[in-house]
Amino acid sequence: MSYEPSASHPVPPPHDSSPSYSTYPWAPQPQPEPEPARHQHRHTALGHHSDIRVLRTAYRWQRRVATLTALGYFTLFLVLSAYAPEFMTQDVTDGLPLGLLLGLIQVPVTCAAIALYEYTARRGVDPIAERIRKQAELDAKRAEAAR
Repeated sequence: MSYEPSASHPVPPPHDSSPSYSTYPWAPQPQPEPEPARHQHRHTALGHHSDIRVLRTAYRWQRRVATLTALGYFTLFLVLSAYAPEFMTQDVTDGLPLGLLLGLIQVPVTCAAIALYEYTARRGVDPIAERIRKQAELDAKRAEAAR
């Protein structure tokens, strides 16, 4: 009986191929070649710069404040609608229930969240981003001059 490879019996890899992992963990590992000395910059690379972390934190707070403003009010409206129907049906004026008034107020609250987002962007995030942009341009000019 002879063995013939088929779709149900794949051919094993040849014996001279080695796996990508160390077969014998106790065998000495090849030492990596040291990297050639590179030109040391006085300034740290932009990706490791502390301003990037500051910018990320400022942007994160900006998003949270604006999102929680809009979603917080909407969630409050939904909770009041579900669990306090007597409160929501009270008349504010003749024919205007409190629930309808609170629903209409969602539009200005959303606009306020957008305005808050813009305000915090101008005051907190944009100056940091501009400082990082200027530093990156300066680093690029220095790198170009060093060549």
